[in-house]
Amino acid sequence: QVQLVESGGGLVQAGGSLRLSCIASGRTISSYAVGWFRQAPGKEREFVAAISRAGGSTFYPDSVKGRFTISRDNAKNTVSLQMNSLKPEDTAVYYCAGRSTDSRDVYYYREAAYPYWGQGTQIIVSS
Repeated sequence: QVQLVESGGGLVQAGGSLRLSCIASGRTISSYAVGWFRQAPGKEREFVAAISRAGGSTFYPDSVKGRFTISRDNAKNTVSLQMNSLKPEDTAVYYCAGRSTDSRDVYYYREAAYPYWGQGTQIIVSS
């Protein structure tokens, strides 16, 4: 069973950038499609980005498209989320999630598709 740990959260001004990392242990992350989700206070958790096992396929919702980039380095057992042009509405706890898959090219954007989750990292974007 894989364990996922997020890091890189913090406080940033609007317009700034942050890079989150999701580091896997217990299993090699190359066997997992990975997604990032976020949950703001009083709101439901929402999808932010997804990447396939091999890294060739990615998917974003319109709310972050063009500002966020998901990538992976399977040799380092890490999936990253580069976040640029941050807005106050990006404030949330960010979670990475993993799903073991035989497919190299499939990504998942539904929360229910992911059985493995990290503990989350807080992002606060000040205006």
